[in-house]
Amino acid sequence: MHVFLFMLIKSIVVILLVTMVASLGYAMLSMVRDKGRGTTTVKALTYRVGIWVVLFGLIVMGLYTGAIKPSGSLQKAAVQVQE
Repeated sequence: MHVFLFMLIKSIVVILLVTMVASLGYAMLSMVRDKGRGTTTVKALTYRVGIWVVLFGLIVMGLYTGAIKPSGSLQKAAVQVQE
C-alpha cells in the first residue's frame, strides 16, 4: 500500500509539473497572438499559480505523512557548508 501511495503521489507531481509548463506555453502563445490585449494570458497564468499551490500542498503533505522522503542530498550539502 505504501509503494502504491508513493507512486501515485509521484505520478500526480509529474502530471502537475507538465500541466504547469503547458499552461505557461499557452500563456506565451496567447500573449503573442493577442498582442497583450486579451485576458487569456492572465487566465492561463492564474491557472499556473493555482496548479503551483496544489503541487506545493501535495509535496508538503507527502513530506509530512512520510509518503515522500528526501534523499538526504540537502543534509549532505548542509554538513559540507558547516565544515
